Amino acid sequence: MKTMLKDLLLAAFALSLCAAPAAAEDVKAGDLVISQAWSRATPGGAKVAGGYLTIENKGTTADRLVSVSADIAGKTEVHEMAMDNGVMKMRPLDKGLVIDAGKTVKLAPGGNHLMLQELKGPFKQGDKVPVTLEFEKAGKVAVSLDVQGVAAQAPGDGGHMMKKMPDHSGMKM
Repeated sequence: MKTMLKDLLLAAFALSLCAAPAAAEDVKAGDLVISQAWSRATPGGAKVAGGYLTIENKGTTADRLVSVSADIAGKTEVHEMAMDNGVMKMRPLDKGLVIDAGKTVKLAPGGNHLMLQELKGPFKQGDKVPVTLEFEKAGKVAVSLDVQGVAAQAPGDGGHMMKKMPDHSGMKM
């Protein structure tokens, strides 16, 4: 009986590792639709985290993401990453991020993103981190970042290292 219970618990645990976390809900604010809001779990002691999301402007005029705030961070900024003389540099977008009419802007790893600094606590996989986006026209919008695994590259990607491991099935030992 103990063995069967142990096997059942092990199987349930294995399935939980494969299950994709619930996706963040779309948030509508004026002509904007904010979707796929997520972040990565932070290693112990980390003081910074990135936030990623998609903003679609279904309107006929541009809007601008002017700021972001989060209770869990002492400082938050909208950042861009860009190449400068062959070196990738990150800097805050002091004038905000324009979302042109009829366009979609993706904040993603390696590109524009939310920068949460001076973290007051860790981000743990499965958590939802509330942030407030402030737009020039749409105003303040509350969204939650779904926290994925430490190595996640996209929403719904648990960040499991197995995805990144090469296939060695044909190797001879």
